[in-house]
Amino acid sequence: MNTLSKLKQYMAGRKALLPTSLLLSALSSLAGMVPFILIWFIIREFLSGKTEDFNRIEILAWWTAGAAIMSILFYFLALTFSHLAAFRVEANMRREAMKRIVRMPLGFFDNNTSGRIRKIIDENASITHSFLAHQMPDLAGTIFTPLTAIVLVFVFDWRLGIACIIPIVLSIIIMGFMMGKRGKYFMKQYMDSLEEMNTEAIEYVRGIPVVKVFQQTVFSFKNFHKSIIKYRDMVFSYTKMWQNPMSAYTVIINGFTFFLVPVAILFMKDGNTAMVIVNLFLYVLVTPVFSQSIMRSMFLNQAIGQASEAINRMEELTSFEQLPVTANPMPVTNHEIRFHKVSFSYPGANKKAINNINFSIAEGQTVALVGASGSGKTTIARMVPRFWDADEGEISIGGTNVKDISSEELMKHVSFVFQNTRLFKISLLENIKYGNPSASPDDINRAVDLAQCREIINRLPHGLDTKIGTEGTYLSGGEQQRIALARAILKDAPIVVLDEATAFTDPENEHLIQKALGKLTRGKTVLMIAHRLTSVTDANNILVINNGQIAEQGSHNELIQKQGIYTNMWNEYQQSVKWTIGKEAHYA
Repeated sequence: MNTLSKLKQYMAGRKALLPTSLLLSALSSLAGMVPFILIWFIIREFLSGKTEDFNRIEILAWWTAGAAIMSILFYFLALTFSHLAAFRVEANMRREAMKRIVRMPLGFFDNNTSGRIRKIIDENASITHSFLAHQMPDLAGTIFTPLTAIVLVFVFDWRLGIACIIPIVLSIIIMGFMMGKRGKYFMKQYMDSLEEMNTEAIEYVRGIPVVKVFQQTVFSFKNFHKSIIKYRDMVFSYTKMWQNPMSAYTVIINGFTFFLVPVAILFMKDGNTAMVIVNLFLYVLVTPVFSQSIMRSMFLNQAIGQASEAINRMEELTSFEQLPVTANPMPVTNHEIRFHKVSFSYPGANKKAINNINFSIAEGQTVALVGASGSGKTTIARMVPRFWDADEGEISIGGTNVKDISSEELMKHVSFVFQNTRLFKISLLENIKYGNPSASPDDINRAVDLAQCREIINRLPHGLDTKIGTEGTYLSGGEQQRIALARAILKDAPIVVLDEATAFTDPENEHLIQKALGKLTRGKTVLMIAHRLTSVTDANNILVINNGQIAEQGSHNELIQKQGIYTNMWNEYQQSVKWTIGKEAHYA
């Protein structure tokens, strides 16, 4: 009932569909029992041997056919209503899940892979659809059919009724054992294994180029291989565990005649052989109904377990703590950025990613973050547009805490360009217009020129209308970076966050991207991260981050004079720039 109540929340204005389906299914079950009674009357008339009763037999035959047709019709209508309810629930579950996902902090996507999110939303919504569309109509039949059958078997001959109930009771006991806590535990393991395999499979497919380059096999992706083996062992052990109980259940539930026939033979000694035979026919016809109902209840219980687990997993995904939204948002009046005693730890981490960070960026100035990988630079940069919120301290823009600025207002004032750019499989024009959907053609062309993208556009078959990722049209990493910069330039936000925007580009693209960055950041408040120290020498202030704290700060010349961490980094960088292969270069 808890599962059904959760599903009803997604039915919106169609909550009457499911009860209607159950009612029609119940009518179908009742109508389906009528032919058994009528067949009993027909057999009785045949055994009586009275020829004048043949007309009555014909009438009963027509009523039998009519009841069977009505049962099918009611069940067809029940499935129609259940499918309508299922489609509504599935669509609303996907819609509501995505509404919640897009409101998640951007850091949420660092902890949840695209494969896991897709599996949870897509496949679990499909599981609930299958449950509502197919298994739920059987719920009424699972309840009403055996109840009606029990009434019949005891009304016509209670002695034969007891004989046919014995195997049914035994099979129900076995079924209860199979559907207990172990079944629920298996369902959780089963869903966990599917989710793990799906995630690892996507990661493996994405890494196939690496596998082919280094001539490796699937075993090079140990996690993927391990997830497959884990799933195989779990399913095999579970199947092995139920081998004997399922065999016993099948033999007992289908062996009801071994109980009925001996009892019927004993009762024939009383001299009422004809009626015993007639009743035996009825019981032979009705008793398999119990078997079907028990199997239906097993499948229904399994479906409920799957649906419950699916809903719980979707709720677990979407219950990730969202960033608080202020009830009274404040406007952004100027674009000075200030970090005041800011500390932050990632969810589940036992160590602070950044600790007691204090610095400010005056409006129109540039501050650069440098330091070793994992020192906390990216964490600091991502806290400005609220990928995460600070655990302690305050981050403000123009004197206003970023928590007191609406997300729409904050995003309007901040542009960010990361080292891993993402272009959608749509036209370049649409990709660039993400920065400003209402931009004019002149503004778009200006952004293209400033981002040094014109030569990219000119060599593509359809120019700006070329769709990326189709018909063999792909861009290199540096070219994608320039398109992303054009998007940021078109947005023209007064605050720019750059996270190693040239980290993986070739020298030619780096030169063009640096020119584009110069256009993008002119007159803006800029927070930038760079491994290539030559790109930060002109920054107004350079912060050296070490183990989540500010170890040094100052201009390039000031830091060089301190002969500290930055000086060592600068010397190492200069040596790497001057490094050559040596003698081997003369043989090239």
